[in-house]
Amino acid sequence: MAAGVMVYALPAVAQTQRFDLTSEIARPGWQSVRPDAVYDPASGYGFEPRGNGDTLFSVAVPEGDYRVTVWPADDRPMTVWAESRRLMVRDAAGPARFTINVRRPELATLPDNAPGGERVRLKPREQGSRSWDDRLTLGLDGPVARIEIEPVQATRLVLLGDSTVADQPGGDYASWGQMLPRFVDGTTSVANHAESGETLKSFITELRLDKALSQLRPGDIVLVQFGHNDSKVQWPQTYADAATTFRSYLRVYIDEIRRRDARPVLVTSPHRRTFDPDGHIVNSHGGYPDAVRAVAEEQGVPLIDLTLASARLYEALGTDRAHLAFADSGRDRTHHNAYGAYMLAWAVADGLRGLDDPVAQVITDGPPLDPDHPPGPEHFTLRPMLSVASEKPAGS
Repeated sequence: MAAGVMVYALPAVAQTQRFDLTSEIARPGWQSVRPDAVYDPASGYGFEPRGNGDTLFSVAVPEGDYRVTVWPADDRPMTVWAESRRLMVRDAAGPARFTINVRRPELATLPDNAPGGERVRLKPREQGSRSWDDRLTLGLDGPVARIEIEPVQATRLVLLGDSTVADQPGGDYASWGQMLPRFVDGTTSVANHAESGETLKSFITELRLDKALSQLRPGDIVLVQFGHNDSKVQWPQTYADAATTFRSYLRVYIDEIRRRDARPVLVTSPHRRTFDPDGHIVNSHGGYPDAVRAVAEEQGVPLIDLTLASARLYEALGTDRAHLAFADSGRDRTHHNAYGAYMLAWAVADGLRGLDDPVAQVITDGPPLDPDHPPGPEHFTLRPMLSVASEKPAGS
């Protein structure tokens, strides 16, 4: 066994599991779980202790998609997070139902002499991450009576991108990708393969694209957002010129997605928080948003213009309040907090809802976001759970 590679005893076949968290004697077909039942790999379920009072419940499952139903123990609104702080449900009244994607870093065994690798090349910060481990983890805000976890074959929204898309595990950092599940109905999973510091090139060399492609089924939707880090000439191995190689790599992604009968959607990068003296956002992405727009038009691919939406959002907040959408108490000008990430996810959901595509039907009903008149951050209440020690995401 290679050094550093963890091996888990997972169930051989995914099966429906039902847990009763309130009764000493469970009903037939349900497993009774005591409040002090700490997660044990031998049993494959239990609570994971947290010093900050959060309730985490984990279940060992094979890689795949799972329909989860959570019944609250009282009538208080319930918020549920999953894995590395993916927001599944916010302030639900009554039972909550959603679909979670669980994955492992392993890839299929390669034929003899074939080039490539058999495992995603995870970064140090991803070691032990709930996004890549052997279990499904729920973060429960409030008392829960019962949980049902059922394996399903769901349509997937697959996310490929950088730190502004990736599940951020700690501190007040958040991304639109980890907030997006809140806007998707219970029949569809969000498989977020994005990671901090990534580029179109590194996503390939680290085998992240291979992993995402290996999970695609016909009809899946793949959202592709790069540009933040591809522009860095000081990163010579991953730099891609906006007018040439960046566009060529986007075409490769589109072709590989379409070859599997899935559907690509291109997303332009959200702006950094950089204002000019007149209070307008300065484009710090150079020609990359235009490159994404041009390739989308050339290839007939739907486009979600998050560059435009983010500029309208930040300018509506103004120079004195826009920092309230960003992490590290506003000192970070690139990465968002829960409020900023939620607003951008709302904009992405609106973009998906407006597509002439079946994916529009899986976006939950609700009013569209008006980026020119957004809800104020002062009144936004959403406390991310499953937090680990804060670490600034790679990239800038």
